[in-house]
Amino acid sequence: MNILFKRDTWQEIYYSLRNNKLRTFLTMIGVGWGMFLYVSLLGAAKGMENGFNKLFSGFATNSIFLWPQNTNIPYEGFAKGRKMDLHLKDIEYITKKIPEVDYISPQSVRGNFGTPGEQISRNGKKNTYMITGDFPVGNQISKKKLLFGRYINDADIQSKKNVIVIGEEIYKNLFDAKKNENPIGKSVNLKGIFFNVIGVFRVPRGGGMENDQSAYIPFSTYSGMYNEGDKVGFFAIVGKPNAEASIVETKVKDELKKINHVSPEDTNAFGSFNLAKEFKKLTGFLTGMQLLTITVGTLTILAGVIAISNILLITVKERTKEIGIRRALGAKPAEVRNQILLESVVITLSSGLLGFLSGIFLLIILNIATMNNDAFPFSNPTVDYGNVFSAMGIMIFLGLIIGLIPAQRAVKIKPIEALRSE
Repeated sequence: MNILFKRDTWQEIYYSLRNNKLRTFLTMIGVGWGMFLYVSLLGAAKGMENGFNKLFSGFATNSIFLWPQNTNIPYEGFAKGRKMDLHLKDIEYITKKIPEVDYISPQSVRGNFGTPGEQISRNGKKNTYMITGDFPVGNQISKKKLLFGRYINDADIQSKKNVIVIGEEIYKNLFDAKKNENPIGKSVNLKGIFFNVIGVFRVPRGGGMENDQSAYIPFSTYSGMYNEGDKVGFFAIVGKPNAEASIVETKVKDELKKINHVSPEDTNAFGSFNLAKEFKKLTGFLTGMQLLTITVGTLTILAGVIAISNILLITVKERTKEIGIRRALGAKPAEVRNQILLESVVITLSSGLLGFLSGIFLLIILNIATMNNDAFPFSNPTVDYGNVFSAMGIMIFLGLIIGLIPAQRAVKIKPIEALRSE
């Protein structure tokens, strides 16, 4: 490979490319555009994946939400249309019967599922908000980003304390948020009862399944306020890491049907939302985007490399006399072949690097533009440099392989015929 270290080699490549500026530029665009697409689209797909992961950070994505409805099949003497209920005692039964269940968070709510909200007031300021009775385990389902204080704990549940965790919007409406007033220990009025504020949480704009116009109180306090005993509005069920969410969902419903004397064929007795299933669809979509990006980028790069072969074929034809003179002066066929191959690699590598740098520059701009935008699920668009350099290596290899076509044509030129050509 002494040809690489010869000054004449690089001078010849430079003059060859310079004499065909427009043609060389248009050829390089093909490969460069392919690498640009590969890097930018792959980085954008990763940015979307990071954005959705950030959006659901702190949220148990392998969750199933289950609530009671009415039966639609008469069974064991019970008429159709019987109203179902969930109870705290059902939790122990389900966790014993179904080992795939990791834990269950029971919650009851006002201001959702068709129920009216409750008015919260303080110093003449008031508004209607969603109120949820919760256990400490509820914070494992959806980790609250606390601006002040803490979340509900076991002592609050045991003592049925009148404490409340409010959303940021409630805090802004009832307290002097502009002066960053500390609400901890101060009271708000809910249903004529004074509750001490123990925490304030924030929900990212457009994020998760919550909103910051809601408040949480101990489940025991909630049950006492609404005289619901051990009734539960819905269960948030989290399966173990390796458990199939759809199987857990079916098993839980089957067990609840048994203890409530509901027909096994009844599909309306208990409603559910399988977040794990929906999240799996989302991750599958993002994976598909990345595969599509790799495919599109690779095919575009391949098309560009083929264009390089075509341009070199034209170059070889135009340089027939020059090649003939070199052969007549004693240039070996291998030297001529290596010269053409080296031109192919130089064009391919230069194009790829330009496309790579352009793609990285675009990702930097996208990152800056979306850095503080919580409403848009996009964060830190990056690329795996291992994949990029692998693509670059494949690109150079293809450049060598396809460059053999014009190189072999150049080698086959006979000196005497080349000298006669016009």
